[in-house]
Amino acid sequence: MTTLPHDDLAATWRNARPRAAGIHLDTAACSRQSTAVLDSVARHARHEAEIGGYVAEVAAERLLQQGRSVLSGLVGLAAADLAFTESASASVRTLFSRWRLAPGSTVAVLPGEYWHNLAVLADAGLVPVVLPADGDGRVDLAAAERVLRDSPPTLVHVTLVASHRGVVQPGRELAALCRAAGVPLVLDVAQALGHVDCDLGADAVYGTSRKWLAGPRGVGFLAMRPAVTARLTPVVGPALYDNGGPDVDHARWYESHDAHVAGRVGLVVAVGEHLAAGPHRVRERLAALGRATRERLDGRGGWSAAEPLDEPTAITTMRPPADVDVPATVRRLRETAGIVVTGIGEERARSELNGPVLRVSPHVDATVEELDALAVALVS
Repeated sequence: MTTLPHDDLAATWRNARPRAAGIHLDTAACSRQSTAVLDSVARHARHEAEIGGYVAEVAAERLLQQGRSVLSGLVGLAAADLAFTESASASVRTLFSRWRLAPGSTVAVLPGEYWHNLAVLADAGLVPVVLPADGDGRVDLAAAERVLRDSPPTLVHVTLVASHRGVVQPGRELAALCRAAGVPLVLDVAQALGHVDCDLGADAVYGTSRKWLAGPRGVGFLAMRPAVTARLTPVVGPALYDNGGPDVDHARWYESHDAHVAGRVGLVVAVGEHLAAGPHRVRERLAALGRATRERLDGRGGWSAAEPLDEPTAITTMRPPADVDVPATVRRLRETAGIVVTGIGEERARSELNGPVLRVSPHVDATVEELDALAVALVS
C-alpha cells in the first residue's frame, strides 16, 4: 500500500480551498487558489473601487515590497532584483527585448526548450545553440562544460522543469559551470517554483503565479542580478521614472504599471501560504505524488511514463498506446470521470515529442485514491 508523507499538509491545503468539482490533477496548467488568496484579490479590487486604483496601489506597497523580498529570496536574489510582470511569457519577452544583445548572438538551450521561449529568441535575432542532453532530456554537464570552455555562447537559457516532461535540470551545477565560464545563466522556473528548489545561483530567473505557487492568473515575475540589468535598456530610463527617480530599485524599471495589482496582492498571499506550509515538506510530498502517479499509470493499458520512476517532481507525462487520441482522452476523463488533466501537443517541444502526451500534475492535496481513480478511468 502506497503511503504519502505529510498528510497534515494535504489536509490543511485542501481545507483552505473551495471544494473541487471533481478531481483536479492539472497544477502544471493552473492550480487552485485558496480562499484567502481569492479574498485578498477581491478585497484589493474593492479598495480600488472605493478610493481609486492608484491610491489603493500605494496603500498596498508595503505588502507588495514584502512579497518582492520573499519571492526573490526563493530564487536566491534580493527584493531590489525583482519586478512583477503579467506572466512568465511576458517576463521572457521583456528580458530579451531589452537586453542589448547583437543580432546573431548565441544562446545555449536544451533540446526540449519550450516553443515560446525559442520564438522569443528568434524574434530578438538570437541564435539557439543546443546543449547535449541525455535520453531523459537532462543536460549532460560534462559536455556542457566543454561547450562553455571551447565555444562559449553569449548566455545560457534553461527551463528548470519543462512543461512537457517532469525532469529537473541540475540547475545548481549548471550555474557553477556558467559562473566559471563567465556566461550568464537565465532560468525559466514557471514549472519549478513552489515545486522544486530554485535557489541555484542563476543570474536571471522568471516565472509565474498560477502554477505550483497557487496564486492568481495574470501575474508573474522577473528577477535579475544588477549585472544583468546593467546590460538592459528600459523603455523609460531611470531618470524619468515617475515613482522614485534614479534611486528606484533597478529591476523596477521593468515592472509594468498598468497592471493587475489585485493579482499581485494575491500572489504575495499565496507565497506566504507556501512558506507557512514549509517548502521542503511541499517538495517531499510532490515528489512522492509523482512517484505514486507513475507507479499506477506506467504500463497501464499500453500507456508509458516519460519520466524516471523516482524523478522528484509531481509532473508525469504519459505516452499513449498506438491509435489512442490524447485530446479525446482528456475530454473523456473530464466529462465521464470528473478528472482534470492536460493534453500536450508535440509543437511544445518538437525535438523531444513525436506526438501528443497526457500530463498529470497533482498538488499536495491529491490523494492515493484519486490517483487510483485516474488509473481506472484511463483505460475504462
